[in-house]
Order: sequence, then C-alpha cells, then structure tokens
Amino acid sequence: MTLIYLIAFFVILLAAAGTIFFSSKKIRNNYPVTFRKIPAIGKLWRAIGLSVEDGSRMQVTLGSSDILDPSNASALVGLSALHRLGQLSSTSDQPPICSSGDGSFTLLSKDVLRAVSVETNTRELFDPDSGKLTGITPFSYALGVMNEMQDPAVKANVLIGNFGTEAGFLSITSEANASYTLAASDSIPAQSIFLATTRDVLIGEELFAVPAYLAYNPVHVASLRVQDILRWGIGIALLGATILKLLGIL
Repeated sequence: MTLIYLIAFFVILLAAAGTIFFSSKKIRNNYPVTFRKIPAIGKLWRAIGLSVEDGSRMQVTLGSSDILDPSNASALVGLSALHRLGQLSSTSDQPPICSSGDGSFTLLSKDVLRAVSVETNTRELFDPDSGKLTGITPFSYALGVMNEMQDPAVKANVLIGNFGTEAGFLSITSEANASYTLAASDSIPAQSIFLATTRDVLIGEELFAVPAYLAYNPVHVASLRVQDILRWGIGIALLGATILKLLGIL
C-alpha cells in the first residue's frame, strides 16, 4: 500500500506542476493550444447567444452528490460552467439559475451567482433564490428540477454533475419542453440514459473540458494538456507492461 500511495502522490505532484507550467503566460503565448471540435459544446455557445438575444434563461443543475463524496468533481465542474455562463449572459435581463440536491452545493451556487453579479456590475439582477435546493434525495431533487424546467422563461438546461437513474426524468422533461439540453455526468448509468434521451451529450472526460472550452481560465486549458500527458503516460506504461509480460519478464 505504501508504494501505491507514493505513486499516487507522485502523479498528483506531477499534475499540479504541469498545470502551473502550462498555465504560465509565456507557454500559452509561445505554444497555443488547439482544441478538437466537440459539437455539443459548439451548440452550447449558440444556446448562450440565443438566451441573450431573446431574453430567456438558462438553468444549470448539479446533481445530488454530497460535497464530501469523491463524485463531487463533476458538480464542481458544473459550478465553473455556471460562473462562465453567468459572465457570458451578463447582458441579458435573465441571469442563469442553478439547482442541486445538496445543501453545500446550493450555498456554493448562490455564492457563484453573487460573485458573477459583482464582476459584471449587475448586482440589481442578483436573486439569492436563483440558487435552489430542490430536494435532498435523488428523486425529490429530480422532481424539483423538473418543476423548474416547466418555467416558460427557461429555454436551456445544462445538466452537469453526478446523477443516478433519475437522470432520465430530467433529460426527458427538458426535451419535452423543447428546451436546449446539454447533459454530462461522471456516472456510467447517467451517461447511458443521457445517450438514449438527449441529443447533446458529453462522454467521459469531455465533462471536465467544459470550463476550458468556454474560455473560462488558463488553468483549465493547462489541465487539459496535463490530462493528455498523463493519458499518454498511462498508455505507454500499459503497452510496456504487456510487452514485458509477453517476454516473461513480469
């Protein structure tokens, strides 16, 4: 176990150092990043523009994971996306709203929306109730989110977080209301449900690329580069171990 902890510590240290290195201004200017095209995120940009033009509202929902659970990473990505969506739609008179199934994430979403109102000088539009706790169990949470989706002002729903089988109710309701829907989750059951019920779905690690694709922060772009490096490293290690196994060395 000690060896495993040492390897994990080394990987974390390498990831942190790589993120700091690639986020430096000199590296970003000399070696600009090239993104591969993800159609679903391209449609999200279009949905943001339409929301501003027609005065409609976007809703971000973060799932029902607890902030202390390992599954909270996807909801933290949702908070970053919420921050950026708030910035991009600041010229609209309908700022985004956020729903979640955990009290801690509800407080964090309120704080994110308040911070956006300060950054964009739209304090008069900030409503503390725009961050909502819709339920404390997965299905009560889903029922509350479905009620928010029925609001005629909500024309786009962004589902980013950890969901269970209740994900089907959310995606079907959003699609039934002719709303734009972007769905992403780190949960395998939720991903399979979203694929069957939603047109725009992010698969696997594409979820963690959302903030970078929304041009949120240089650190997010740097983290994608580090992910690619680690992915190549894991692939090379697996290939090397396979060859050594075939040669009888391992």
